Amino acid sequence: MYIQTTSRCLAMSKLMFTAALLLVSSSTRGRGGTAAFQLYRRSSSTASAFVNARTTQHHQRLSPGIIPKSTASSTSSPLTASLRDLLEGGSTRSSSSMTKTADEAKSPPAQAAAAAVENVVETTLPIKETPTQPVKKSTSNSIISISDSYDSGNGEFVSFNIADGEEDYTDVIVHVNIKADPFTDLEQKSHFQSFSFRSSVNFNSPAIRGIFSDKKSIKVKYVVDNAHEASYADAWNGASIFVTEKSTPYDADSWHRTSDTNYEKGVLSWTHVHDLDGESSSAYFAYFPPYSYERHLGLIAQCAESEGARVFSLGQTVSGREIDCVKVGTGPRKCWIIHRQHPGESMASFYAEGLLNRLLALDDKWDNVSEKARELFTFYIVPNINPDGSANGYLRTNAAGSNLNREWCPSPSPPAADGSSASEMYEAPTLHRSPEVYYLLKHMDETGCDAFLDIHGDEALPFNFLAGSQGMSVWGKRLESLHGAFLASYERANQDMQAKVSYDPEKPNEGMKNICSNQIAERFDCFAATLEMPFKECWGRPAGWGPERAGQLGASVLDALCYVQPHLRDGSDFWEGLPDEDAYVEPSSKY
Repeated sequence: MYIQTTSRCLAMSKLMFTAALLLVSSSTRGRGGTAAFQLYRRSSSTASAFVNARTTQHHQRLSPGIIPKSTASSTSSPLTASLRDLLEGGSTRSSSSMTKTADEAKSPPAQAAAAAVENVVETTLPIKETPTQPVKKSTSNSIISISDSYDSGNGEFVSFNIADGEEDYTDVIVHVNIKADPFTDLEQKSHFQSFSFRSSVNFNSPAIRGIFSDKKSIKVKYVVDNAHEASYADAWNGASIFVTEKSTPYDADSWHRTSDTNYEKGVLSWTHVHDLDGESSSAYFAYFPPYSYERHLGLIAQCAESEGARVFSLGQTVSGREIDCVKVGTGPRKCWIIHRQHPGESMASFYAEGLLNRLLALDDKWDNVSEKARELFTFYIVPNINPDGSANGYLRTNAAGSNLNREWCPSPSPPAADGSSASEMYEAPTLHRSPEVYYLLKHMDETGCDAFLDIHGDEALPFNFLAGSQGMSVWGKRLESLHGAFLASYERANQDMQAKVSYDPEKPNEGMKNICSNQIAERFDCFAATLEMPFKECWGRPAGWGPERAGQLGASVLDALCYVQPHLRDGSDFWEGLPDEDAYVEPSSKY
């Protein structure tokens, strides 16, 4: 039920009081330790000041929510502020000032689509009373302590038992669960798959002091009990979990894959040896190494200090974080590249870092390709469009429970409880449910777009690949040829990219318009694609796919973009002059 204004104020006061106590007594998720930013050694004292100033912006008072006029009277908003959200900055969703460039006139399709999101009204969103679930913690008797109370953490202790030594020669078995994202109204489910948690030996447990007192190490088997309920459970087959024994999870170079990850009978498992008399009694485990919000702010700070770059905010997220955008270059073609719509796909952040490192020579390495790219393009790069979900350890949603990659235009509402078709459309994007998409799309309509990439990670396919807009009405010989030439050039620049394996293309004129790259292709009649990177090892390539190579793949995209730039708005039959090796390859998900 919904509570009255006075009750809401009282409840909010209690929450804030509790939050203050928690801040004094312990750390909370979403606020990485200071050690994380120290890893980003290139940031200067000015950059540190920038980070501190930006972090301070997250601790603002609550402000009225913003919802579209069409839903202003609704009392069924999915947005419910959690205590963690309050600790990380409340639910401030006011629009940041945006620079209107109007570098290029809007196309008629862009004007028509923009009209759907013009009229908005501010109103206070109702607060829904929802029961809170107690956090499951490792007991004082547990040999292993499990914690996910850090930026991007996700993992819940279930139970432990001492093994008989016959199962994989294991001493202890620890059971954990992956926590689910907020419920998505459109998809009618709670996603989960990605995880990251810390495991520490509890030296005060009776077993460590007793039966294991004479051992120098113990072998622990970790079991994810609810793996079979994950969003992409079949994708666990062939997966390998990452581990690091560093004192922080944010040292990307320290992570390596476990050798015995196994998915059998609906549970995911792997083993790890914990030292009892050394420095490696603790370890972090993750589906893919995390990329902290503090590291993101450090990258933004470096870009802000770089000559030739301008950093600005497109607007604010549901929880009040800035949606950072880096504008680079002075070229005639507008290229937008966005990352982390799905927050659990952290490889996208490493991709963004590699791209910006090369484009702005943040590592002091200049090359002709990056210089040429800045002359040919005006880049708008959004390193993390969903920082709320990233910090909270979600797989696919923002803080309001919206899958941003389904929020790019209105779509049919999900069926009613009785199975009948809903009479109303699911409105998207909206300021109260998907402000991240709303602000981005609004700015793109102002600048125009000639090339677009949406950077993701894929759980199932062990390849880097490109998913095009084959199902949209604008797809034809021009976009097909651009797709083929871009991908062929990308393969030549970086052998981790390939063209044969991808999602099965959508049938002509049957594409999902609420998916980002499809909507952008249709809206701007431009080359637009979704780039996917694997969680698994990259098939056909040397072992070692991880953060470093994701960054290299991000840097290499400049070669492919420069190659196709002359043809992006070429009205001639340019494909007739392209070499055979640039021909479009019909992809397949079978391999």
